[in-house]
Amino acid sequence: MSFSFTSLSSDTIFSEQLEAATGQIDYTLLNDYMFHIVLQNNEPVLRGLVSSLLHLPPTEILSIQIMNPILPGEAISNREFVLDIQIFLNNNTYLNLELQVENEGNWPDRSLSYLCRSFDQLYRGQTYETALPTIHIGILDYDLFPESPAFYTKNMIMNTITHKVFNDKFILSVLCLTQRNLATEEDRLWQIDTWAELFKAKTWEDIKMIAQTNHTLTNAAESLFQYNGDDMIRQRCLAREDYERHERTVNKKIQDLTQSLTESKQRIAELEAELRSHNIQP
Repeated sequence: MSFSFTSLSSDTIFSEQLEAATGQIDYTLLNDYMFHIVLQNNEPVLRGLVSSLLHLPPTEILSIQIMNPILPGEAISNREFVLDIQIFLNNNTYLNLELQVENEGNWPDRSLSYLCRSFDQLYRGQTYETALPTIHIGILDYDLFPESPAFYTKNMIMNTITHKVFNDKFILSVLCLTQRNLATEEDRLWQIDTWAELFKAKTWEDIKMIAQTNHTLTNAAESLFQYNGDDMIRQRCLAREDYERHERTVNKKIQDLTQSLTESKQRIAELEAELRSHNIQP
């Protein structure tokens, strides 16, 4: 199937405010609160991203519903601060979008857990074959498998010898924003590489340059600009950044203490071995 998005002309017109915006973006789409708010409150942008990631022409997205909306500006306790976007697509598919900027070392297990929970949607009395297709897409700002880098991958359960797919209702995909140079021709056809550039953009000049690609990206740029000017949204984005900064600090201390403990145990073992070599009981 061949498909292309409608491109904009070079004389694309942004709002006057966005057209005049310059410099660093305070809260980009890599802030997961901003990520959720933009996609939740701008359905054309959500449809555009889903269309690209699923290789699904926009005309085939008949309905799209976010199952876990958040209220703009609503305070969310840190313990509950999970901002993946749970979507019910075309009344027949569960889709989960998860953004993760920091490598916490648990994404393969975490994403699989999310996928399993979403797939297990049967009510009492329903037969197993009525289970709906479930897709989990992780948008990661780090290399998940550095030894095997890739830009956008689709993972399914399959026979390791024959490669026969065991069940096509269970799909886990990964978009690695740091590997845009590895985008395939198909990735570029569906403009997944351009979406990745939008996520990574740090200045309004970059955003405007990228957003000229198509109407949906222009719409996304306008929403990003709008919410960067909303005080309540900015407070929640800042709270999210503060929380992540605290988590990084705590995790670094844990790593340092673990390393120190490991080195201490190793030193103790060396001293005990030295004592034994001299026939001295510790």
